Parts: sequence; structure tokens; C-alpha cells
Amino acid sequence: MEDILIVDDDPSVRKRLERVAVQAAPQARCAMAGSLAEAREQLAQGGFDLALLDIGLPDGSGLDLLPWMQAHAPKVDAVVVSSLGDDATVLQAIRGGAVGYLLKNGSDVELELSLGSMQRGGAPIDPVIARRILQLMAAPQPGPTPLANMHAAPATSAPAELSAREMEVLQLVAQGHSNREIARSLSLSINTVECHAKNIYRKLAVRSRAGAVYSARAHGLLP
Repeated sequence: MEDILIVDDDPSVRKRLERVAVQAAPQARCAMAGSLAEAREQLAQGGFDLALLDIGLPDGSGLDLLPWMQAHAPKVDAVVVSSLGDDATVLQAIRGGAVGYLLKNGSDVELELSLGSMQRGGAPIDPVIARRILQLMAAPQPGPTPLANMHAAPATSAPAELSAREMEVLQLVAQGHSNREIARSLSLSINTVECHAKNIYRKLAVRSRAGAVYSARAHGLLP
């Protein structure tokens, strides 16, 4: 997490997120974008590791940038940082490929700890949202709930079978290891691990590490 693009139309929020990001990763270098158009322009130039995305932007929703990033900047992690935290919005962000979701009303310390967890392979999720996810997954619900099923494929469709190596990679992903750590652990190249990860995402019909873990657990592939 060295080069970060902060996408928000509020200068004070951009300044706050830059301060928090540098606290979480002192080596971080931050660039700013105040609209979807500016964000696309900067991301197209390459070089970023992480994008912090607001939802309400002057020329559209930050969520609209997620599928564009999947196609044009797939190696850039996206974390939504928003004042909105309803189930439908969180669901759309995670399905769109976001690796994390933080709320602006969280303290600077909470945001710093969440972003810092990414350096250990973690997924930065606001504690309030994480608590709802855990509660929904722990207790059977009378009907379908968006967050409970945000990562799982439909119950009627089983995922394509994962190879033995893909299962090894998936298990290490579930333990919070980064791709680089997985490559060292399995004596593979980083490119090979990324290839396995893409195959896992495709077979489980997800777009993120967190989605892969939740989907695998929902289908009984992981405990």
C-alpha cells in the first residue's frame, strides 16, 4: 500500500484520508481526484496500489467506478469510504469488487487500523458493518438478507470444482495471507498465485478475496 488514489469531492475529507493513510502506512504517497472522470484519468496512467472511493461524486456514484477498475485497473484494490452503510449499498460495493468498506463517521484511529490491516492481507471493514455481517451469518433468518448472501452464489448452483492447488491458495487467503506471502509459502511465483486467485474468483463467481472466502464457506469448501 504505497501509492493511493483518494477519490472524494470534499477537500477536507481528502485531507483527512491522506493523513490517516500516511499514519497507517508512512511510506504511502497519495494523489487526489474529485470526480469519476478525474479518477479514471489517473487510474488509467497506472502506478496505484489502492483507491479510496467515495460514493456521492459530482458526476456519478463511486460504485460505478468499480466495474471499470475490474476491467482497466484490476491490480488496484478498492476500498469504499462513505457515509452510507445500508445493506444494499454495501452489497453492491462488495459484489462490484471492493475489498473493503469503511464509514466516514468512524474515528481516525479506526480508519487507520482498518487500512493498516491491508498490509497483513486483511480486508478493511468498518466494525459496525462487520458486526452486522457476523450476526446475519451466525443466525438463521426467516427470509433472504442481502448481507448474509452478499458473497455466496445462489444456493441452487454449486461452484465449479477447485483444484488441489487452488484449495491450498484459498485456505491461505482465508487465513489472511497476502499473495506475496502465499507465493513464498507454496514456493510459487507471485504471477502463478495471482493466476490461481483469478481462477478461484471465476469458479466461485466473486470479485474479491473476501467474496471468495465467504462464498467458499457458504458452499462448505472452508470451515
